[in-house]
Amino acid sequence: MSKIAFVFPGQGAQYVGMGLDLYSKDETVRSVFAEAGQILGIDIAALCFEGPQDILDLTVNTQIAVLTLDIAIYRLLRQTVAITPAVLAGHSLGEYAALYAAGALRMADLLPLVHARAQYHQKAVSSCKGAMAAIIGLSSEAVDDLCRNAQSETQTVGLAIYNAPNQVVISGHAAAVDRVMAMVEKMGAMKAMKLPISVPCHCRLLDPAAQWLRADLKKVIFDDFQTPVIPNCDPDVFYTRENASELLARQITSPVKWQETIERMGRLGVDTIVEIGPKRTLSGLIKRIDRKMQLLNVEDVASLKKAVSFLEREGSSG
Repeated sequence: MSKIAFVFPGQGAQYVGMGLDLYSKDETVRSVFAEAGQILGIDIAALCFEGPQDILDLTVNTQIAVLTLDIAIYRLLRQTVAITPAVLAGHSLGEYAALYAAGALRMADLLPLVHARAQYHQKAVSSCKGAMAAIIGLSSEAVDDLCRNAQSETQTVGLAIYNAPNQVVISGHAAAVDRVMAMVEKMGAMKAMKLPISVPCHCRLLDPAAQWLRADLKKVIFDDFQTPVIPNCDPDVFYTRENASELLARQITSPVKWQETIERMGRLGVDTIVEIGPKRTLSGLIKRIDRKMQLLNVEDVASLKKAVSFLEREGSSG
């Protein structure tokens, strides 16, 4: 019997039309979009299915759109097959979907919190001042050294996401990010590309956003976690009711340690990971981290059928 984990993607996975296949065919998915739209007063379905892409890519829109779809697909999967994951995790924004899946937050509390988080991100840094870029083909140590060299008294850049071996993301002032990209290309990196994200996440430029969110989190009451959730900023621990607020505040400016998250899942005995949400970005990263891990994803009708077929054979693995 497999030991199964669920993971949820975040910003960067968005595209116009995401989720439309499931939305058009399933009432459960439509009900989640309707509930989210009522809570926030926003037509999230139109945002996901009509875009346009440049509007969807704005952090204030991306975060609520991807989170709503993550939750909708999760709810559909759980209603379709009786499976209890052993552990949960989400990539940056996706961590909030993991909190929902763990039973720690309801949508009525979760969505306004994430909407505020997105607004704080946008408010903290003008979109023209910050940037993020993926660097593939150089070690994290090498990229970290280049970031230190590219910084100045007025411009910062640093490692924001440890995605997989020799695959990291940098974040900071746009000019400093550009300098690092030029340096890594000269060093022979396989790829250096800007990400479709309108603010520089997981860096100290978002210190104000972390403080604003910390104030909001004081008003949030977390329920008990029914399933363990591994935090991005500290994969050696699990979320609890007592540490959840601080971990979520830290997450805004701390690096995402995705590679360590997947490695911990392996140590916990997980051998199968189901990616729930748009694209298969996380599955690609997990392949680079642990080639032995069995991977499934759910983002449309075809992938849902494939995942359900496997999970029904496995039964509940909790």
